Amino acid sequence: MKRTVLAFVLGRFLAFFTRGQRVKRALLVGIDRYENFGNLSGCVNDVTALTPLLKRNEDDSPNFSVQTLRTDEGEITRGSLLSALRLLLSPGADIALFYFAGHGTPADGDVALTVSDGTSFTPGVRMTEVIELVQKSEVQELVLLLDCCFSGGAGAVPAVSAKLSFLRPGLSILAASRGDQVSGETLVGRGLFSTHLEGALEGGAADVLGNITMAGLYAYLSESFGAWQQRPTFKANIDRLQEIRKCAPSVPLPVLRRLMEWFPTPESHYSLDPSFEPDAEPANAENEAVFSMLQKCRAAKLVEPVGEEHMYFAAMNSKGCRLTALGRHYRQMSLQDLL
Repeated sequence: MKRTVLAFVLGRFLAFFTRGQRVKRALLVGIDRYENFGNLSGCVNDVTALTPLLKRNEDDSPNFSVQTLRTDEGEITRGSLLSALRLLLSPGADIALFYFAGHGTPADGDVALTVSDGTSFTPGVRMTEVIELVQKSEVQELVLLLDCCFSGGAGAVPAVSAKLSFLRPGLSILAASRGDQVSGETLVGRGLFSTHLEGALEGGAADVLGNITMAGLYAYLSESFGAWQQRPTFKANIDRLQEIRKCAPSVPLPVLRRLMEWFPTPESHYSLDPSFEPDAEPANAENEAVFSMLQKCRAAKLVEPVGEEHMYFAAMNSKGCRLTALGRHYRQMSLQDLL
């Protein structure tokens, strides 16, 4: 009886403690050492760099629970990779993320994630096998980040056509290159794709609210490569964007919610005068506080001065500011109680 009561109390406590928290798993794989293929130099370094960024948000709150496979800690075989993938995709998580850095080998219209003991006949785990595991998984949201050659072919249906793909709902694939391209390493022992991915996760791909999503990652990475370089590819079948990491918002939510107050209509102008500028006399603490918030909005491209290039001159010359198209978007979000 005591044991039953204790179990009930513990269950209620855990339910309360975890309410609203999403269970997020991530498996990061880095393979530098190969028995039958040329060795690489940046894959383990990539896993080392990305692990803390995925484990913690910018404010140090928990993000993904990360497990790693790295060849500096032991050989990674086909069996060990498949076992780790099955564990990643097992029930109990809300979102699962798989990152692979290593060789990618073309395989009859498919691409294989090449393992340490892979051969030309059996290079490793084919992406069709990964997709089959994903297809059977009960995890609702899945993210594949692939930093290997020919990774853009992931998700293809080789038996039908390498140009056709099938993605189950909730799946996103971000690959380092097209299906016909190799993926490069830098001179300092890092994957080129993963180096840019690191910058994106550090905040380069964050939106105004500080959210880093798959769409934001792709936009950042796509701009990071030129027309003659490898081209990242993005495939998804989603009805909402997965949040990969949270950074500090460029404009705090309380400030965004005040856009409706400052701009009663989308076309409104907010009048300024010298009392808003901290250097002006006499001081006006209330107006200066509002001006500081408007400056944050200006930096985030939500507002712009009217008739002047800088907000300072708009205030000193008693002009004003107005919402940009992006500012009107966030004002509308606030109006609909979406912030």
